Amino acid sequence: MNRIVYLNGQWLPEAEAKVSIFDRGYVFGDAIYEVTAVAQGKLMDYPGHAARLKRSIGEIALESPVGDDELLAIHREIVARNALEEGLIYLQISRGPADRDFHYPEAPVPTLSLFTQAKKFLVDGPAVINGIKVISLPDLRWGRRDIKTVQLLYPSMAKMEAEKRGAADAWLYEDGFVTEATSSTAHIVTADGRLITRQLSHAILPGITRGSILDLARANGITVEERAFTLEEAKSAAEAMITSATQMVQPVVQIDDTVIGSGKPGPVTMRLREIYRDFHMAHLI
Repeated sequence: MNRIVYLNGQWLPEAEAKVSIFDRGYVFGDAIYEVTAVAQGKLMDYPGHAARLKRSIGEIALESPVGDDELLAIHREIVARNALEEGLIYLQISRGPADRDFHYPEAPVPTLSLFTQAKKFLVDGPAVINGIKVISLPDLRWGRRDIKTVQLLYPSMAKMEAEKRGAADAWLYEDGFVTEATSSTAHIVTADGRLITRQLSHAILPGITRGSILDLARANGITVEERAFTLEEAKSAAEAMITSATQMVQPVVQIDDTVIGSGKPGPVTMRLREIYRDFHMAHLI
């Protein structure tokens, strides 16, 4: 590939972009990130991602190296430089290079990087048409999952375990209750059509797609309950799904050995996918 990436104010061919070996994102995982979907060469649901980025920066006591307007301009510029029509923009901010010390440096110089990935997600592929299988695993991540940090080793391990077992993803659980999937929000739908989604707390990431789905569901007459649900409740649900920026709404048709509902993507799930796609395609920036 020959992408143009952004690194600390410079536009560089990807092979020329270099980060210090002392960067705290590399040494300590002292960094946060954000992912924004791109459709028709424009940004999808960007204001939510920008707001969550600002929150993550504040939660780790860091300051953004660029302002709001400049950040939006950088996102638009990287789309243009890479002629990206459909895919994602990955952004990462670390505390920057410093001698290895658990204490934060007194005057950090953050590292800001962005790159693009082409990815088709708007058209319903086989995973949407047929739904996916997930496995359940204990949630062994750290306790501040509400901060979008780069500490993704356990989610990566969980995804590999899912693949080994012939599944597409894993739903994580803690004290018997589902937290979220490895990189997306978990939802279920009851037999009477209620959408159940775990309430926000330190236990889960405040998904931007999650929030949008809940708002759109309410606006379209779907009852929403924000509460924790057990793994057993999920397995006995009428429908299940995951949501994220570049999956939008993805139906789940099996958890472990339990088939969910009819074993096919459910009507509420598919309706929400259509509503979400139509709304945000009409509000690209």
